[in-house]
Amino acid sequence: MSRATPTRPPRTLRDGAPLTSREDTDIAARLARSARERVSRAPGPRDIPGWLAERTEATVFGVERIPFSALDGWSFDPDTGDLGHHSGRFFTVQGMHVTHQDGPSPEWRQPIISQPEVGILGIVVKEFGGVLHFLLQAKMEPGNRNLLQLSPTVQATRSNYTKVHRGADVKYIDHFVRPRRGRVLADVLQSEHGSWFLRKSNRNMIVEAVDEVPLLDDFCWLTLGQIDALLHESNTVNMDARTVLSCLPYGGDPRALHSDVELLSWFTAERARHDVHTRRIPLAETSGWHRGAYSIDHEDGRYFRVVAVDVRAGNREVTRWSQPLFEPVATGVTAFLVREAGGVRHVLAHARVEGGFLDTVELGPTVQYTPDNHAHLTGADRPPFLDEILAAAPDRIRYEAVHSEEGGRFLNAESRYLLVDADEATLAADPPPGFRWVSEGQLTSLVRHGHYVNVQARTLLACLHATREPR
Repeated sequence: MSRATPTRPPRTLRDGAPLTSREDTDIAARLARSARERVSRAPGPRDIPGWLAERTEATVFGVERIPFSALDGWSFDPDTGDLGHHSGRFFTVQGMHVTHQDGPSPEWRQPIISQPEVGILGIVVKEFGGVLHFLLQAKMEPGNRNLLQLSPTVQATRSNYTKVHRGADVKYIDHFVRPRRGRVLADVLQSEHGSWFLRKSNRNMIVEAVDEVPLLDDFCWLTLGQIDALLHESNTVNMDARTVLSCLPYGGDPRALHSDVELLSWFTAERARHDVHTRRIPLAETSGWHRGAYSIDHEDGRYFRVVAVDVRAGNREVTRWSQPLFEPVATGVTAFLVREAGGVRHVLAHARVEGGFLDTVELGPTVQYTPDNHAHLTGADRPPFLDEILAAAPDRIRYEAVHSEEGGRFLNAESRYLLVDADEATLAADPPPGFRWVSEGQLTSLVRHGHYVNVQARTLLACLHATREPR
């Protein structure tokens, strides 16, 4: 096993683009200073938990399960069974057929969300008192168990910000659709949940404002140190904010168990070796799934169900609507095994196949499963490392919190996110096929390029950054 050394050339991706630069070093120093600050220097609220509670009380929210027949503007196509909106916009619930000859399940069919438009997930940053602050929104999403969480400055589909729904303007959108409004710190297309979305991407952006930015209702300025503290709280920072935060251009570290060339060669080989074929099919042809008045369920009671809800939200661009949502049957477990090598933190990444990915595999967490879906499996059929994570003693757990997944499309979708020290047996053996130790700096660099790191691993990367000692 070769080791990277501090004297080797700057790290590059296979297209030749450098992964680090002098400008990145400057930004990394500014981020480190913001991470040290636990008190905001900007106008606005100081007690964020109290402010979130106040915003919850100040706005009328409500989510009610309804039968599919009560959906306003949504209906099942009589020929395909697909569930779509009469406008032809927003999204459609269709079917997906996946064949994967190299995987534990050679083929399967399932409902999937088809939403081809690319949305914007963007955070505005600005200096106050010489410290970078991040503009986040207290945003209601119908699928969140506690409804209100901190979201990016802008979290909008193209339908939202082009006003297909005839709602109010999306606040602060000009900072992201008019590039001259600020300095772009990050801008990358990232995948969404590959198990529930079909080839869905969102544009993840971080823009530093150069002009004055008015502070509107439901928004607050936070230092990175404040955000890091809030990431340790369950169901407080939403998924879209976490994925954008993972794109922050922290400086890398050239010391790693595997050089970047070795890592990228392994990853390319993983993409090449998996023979995965995904095609859309009519929702009516998803064998093993049954549609009732209130839900579409799997015959074994596993995985997830499709349901319908009626929503009231006083602080959204549209204040009343109804829509379908995907609801998992149980809480997930999402975890990285962590080790230190040469003083550098590494995580055990999994080259993970998901049917909805654009390009075969992406780097995912060591474990990304809903244990209830695998409770009937034993021995070698159990997912790798799942039992080690579930049995981890408290002194091995570096980080733990329950976070919601995408609350605009998923109902009560929560996962227990963990960073767990690898045990001696894992460290003594080479990882099984499909797994590789990746340094924190390498993963940070890869996130700045699209479709390398999946959304669950990006959440864990944001949490990993939040556990670093302030410099």
